[in-house]
Amino acid sequence: MLPTSAALTARPANATLILLASLYCAQGLPAGLMAHSLPVLLRQQGVDLAMIGLLKLLALPWLLKVLWAPWVDRLASPRLGHHRGWIVPLQMSVIAIVSGLALFNPERLFDAYFPLLIALLLLINLAASTQDIATDGLAVRLLPERWRGLGNSLQVGGYKVGMLVSGSGLLLAMDTLGWNLSLALVALLLVLMTLPIWRFNEKRELPFQPALAEPAGPGLLLRHYRGLLLQPGMLFWLAVLLSFKLGDALGSPMIKPMLVDQGWSNAALGQLTLISSLVGIAGAFAGGLLYARLGVMQALLLFGLLQAAGIGAMALLVDAGADTARVYALALFEQAADGMSTVALFAAMMRQCRPEHEGADFTLQASVQLLLAGLVGANSGWLAEQLGYAGLFVGAALLGLLALPLVWLYFWRQGRPVQRAA
Repeated sequence: MLPTSAALTARPANATLILLASLYCAQGLPAGLMAHSLPVLLRQQGVDLAMIGLLKLLALPWLLKVLWAPWVDRLASPRLGHHRGWIVPLQMSVIAIVSGLALFNPERLFDAYFPLLIALLLLINLAASTQDIATDGLAVRLLPERWRGLGNSLQVGGYKVGMLVSGSGLLLAMDTLGWNLSLALVALLLVLMTLPIWRFNEKRELPFQPALAEPAGPGLLLRHYRGLLLQPGMLFWLAVLLSFKLGDALGSPMIKPMLVDQGWSNAALGQLTLISSLVGIAGAFAGGLLYARLGVMQALLLFGLLQAAGIGAMALLVDAGADTARVYALALFEQAADGMSTVALFAAMMRQCRPEHEGADFTLQASVQLLLAGLVGANSGWLAEQLGYAGLFVGAALLGLLALPLVWLYFWRQGRPVQRAA
């Protein structure tokens, strides 16, 4: 990858870290609203459970964004800059839609205007998923290799903070402030999160290099991804990518059902979820800092080992749900290990991105990894019934361990430096 002004520095500037944190937190705000707050509010208004379940389909743009990601990489705004030219208008669109929702009476919005609500939520997801392509591309270009772990800590942590604020925080605020004022505050937070990218002069700091980009025109989608897949070692890397989080994807969906079966209440699970989410954020930041010291291969191996140990340790909670201290200790360890392993994987994915192809290259890797993890996770309940909870968690841990030799073999075959990142 060609060096940029940011990549030539030994440490990313505070402005860069603030910029990335604000962008990923801005993505988490509408996500938390749709994933956590709206299902509760809709049910309180008597909306059918089947209809609430169908809200998951509104996330389709996040799966399909790989289809238009190459155009986000290729088309640049002559005024605003390459990535900024996408991020600013899209984020302003989300602000406008959330502000519009704040003007509606919630009873009417969840009843007579429900089709309008669905359409607006779909537009939010479309705008946010497209913005994510440009944001990931900007992050790859801004961060030197040594600090990509920290940059991805901001991605994981910022997104989770945004989800907590507009999820748990919004539900708490609505009891006091009501729908209209609470949503207006979300819109105001989004405005504040837009200020760093508004002030960022991308055209000066990261000029677009069209000679390195894929030529526009028919066949762009095929040419873009074919070029990525033809990179040396890319198919082997995809094997690493697809296997690294499979154990976690298989085991983690069954942690809360297991605790429910052991008598945990909704309130107790909510408290555990909140605290474990905060620990996961702390684990992501710890992983980012350790990545700078360990380097990519060592970080993947160590954090992958901790991830497998964390999901395997859940087998110790079978028939031990009454031991609250043990549940918290193991659940928090599992979340911390998950945050660390996710950060290391995202940082490693950045290494595979080509100059002026960063957004789509990162998007393809993230999409295929999430798609396979989702398919595996969808079968976790059936496997828990066949194997029991203990068998499922032990099997998930073994699956996680099997990915580690692939990591070592990939870097050995590539002949890349495996010592500390420069």
